[in-house]
Amino acid sequence: MPVSFHVRNPVTLAFSGAVIIVLLQAAVVLGGFPATLTLERSFPVNHRIELSKLRDRDSYRHRRILQQQQSASVGVVDFQVEGTYDPYRVGLYYTKVQLGSPPKDYYVQIDTGSDVLWVSCASCNGCPTSTGLQIPLEFYDPSTSATSSKISCADQRCSQASQSGCSNNQCSYIFNYGDGSGTSGYYVSDLMHLNTIGLDSGSSNSSANVLFGCSTSQTGDLTIGDRAVDGIFGFGQQGLSIISQLSSQGIASNVFSHCLVGSDNGGGILVIGQIMDPNMVYTPLVQSQSHYNVNLQSISVNGQTLSIDPSTFAISENQRGTIIDSGTTLAYLTQDAYTPFVDAITQSVSQSVEPLISKGDQCYLITSSVSSIFPTVSLNFAGGSSMHLRPQDYLLQQNSNSVGGGAEMWCVGFQTIGNQGITILGDLVLKDKIIVYDLGNQRIGWSDYDCSSSVNVSSTSSGGRSEVVRGDSGLFGSSCSLHITRYELIPMLIIASILHTALSFSGSY
Repeated sequence: MPVSFHVRNPVTLAFSGAVIIVLLQAAVVLGGFPATLTLERSFPVNHRIELSKLRDRDSYRHRRILQQQQSASVGVVDFQVEGTYDPYRVGLYYTKVQLGSPPKDYYVQIDTGSDVLWVSCASCNGCPTSTGLQIPLEFYDPSTSATSSKISCADQRCSQASQSGCSNNQCSYIFNYGDGSGTSGYYVSDLMHLNTIGLDSGSSNSSANVLFGCSTSQTGDLTIGDRAVDGIFGFGQQGLSIISQLSSQGIASNVFSHCLVGSDNGGGILVIGQIMDPNMVYTPLVQSQSHYNVNLQSISVNGQTLSIDPSTFAISENQRGTIIDSGTTLAYLTQDAYTPFVDAITQSVSQSVEPLISKGDQCYLITSSVSSIFPTVSLNFAGGSSMHLRPQDYLLQQNSNSVGGGAEMWCVGFQTIGNQGITILGDLVLKDKIIVYDLGNQRIGWSDYDCSSSVNVSSTSSGGRSEVVRGDSGLFGSSCSLHITRYELIPMLIIASILHTALSFSGSY
């Protein structure tokens, strides 16, 4: 009994002779009997087909090809970031997101310690109506957006969302933060409008349907008017964070990066994509953790490893390990690590400066450059990678008006959290470095860098091909990376929390 193959595309046949021969040979080998090929035309021989119909059929096929190409090729997404690192000024960093149809602007604090994007909504109880940040505050109203939809309790995304609940068949949430502030509301789905830099087409506007929170109540520091914003932009790796949502939709890769300027003027770059640098070193993320946990193994001062039990930095039932968090302004150590760390620094400079205690912090009066007096510090991580800190990466200069005689007072910026068993590396140590959060490969990388200069960015964590964008003229040329200047993205990434001697962190700890 012959085996018949029906090929309905005569055009394909004309270019696929080799494929047909292979198929015939395979049929003979597998079936063990003669095989015949019956060809049928899609259209009768003498039947003329309108060109428009042929074009429509080709167009459908082309759309499928293009969709496959687009899904396999993601671009770099950048956000305009504003704010300043200086804790004696605003000490807050935020970005603008566009939501809804028609799109409206919302200014939100960037937070790598939480997962959900939320904004203040109409009829919000306790939401601030003015701010000292010189930005307009906006209230999201689902009824005015043509693309908005509420999330029901039965929606699968509700069970995936952080701290979700159910109220009147609406997926709801309650977030409490470490500084005592909090917000509650319900989840909605709407368009987020993005500035996407593609592989071949340059900068373009795109959009994605994302889930985010609609805040109907706020308390605590969230209501303070001098630094009020429209909400919080969760940039964590769990749940339905925006980085996860954009990655799952094929719009952006599962990696984001920032480079923070350490000077008084601030500035920096934030992209969803990987900032490339040949000096980049990596350490693995600790698995099954909700935050960006890494394995800090030891601390060295002037090349000498301090006598700190490595278990001090480990994760256990009573310890939360070491977290890299751009949502924290300073840096924090457990008491067992803090005391030997401060003692080593004080001992190394005791012959050159005047140590003193100011408001409970270890401080020093100096009359020359801190770089010429204070030692270098190295944070040593799993995998053999070290993060090297200059004096200005672990010291903070105090208000010069409080010191006379031409002296400056610098204090240790690292704080202690007592017995809470957690080490947090915040903006104090992250500045002047490229920091890459490579979620796809579950690692964090860094390299020392002048963040006021341009950076090369790849759309993939493996450093795959993209285009070069010249910040001065916007011209394109072939290259293996994307070239971005800080002036294109606007200053600055990092989310600084208010300067406290106590830690402010997400209530999910």
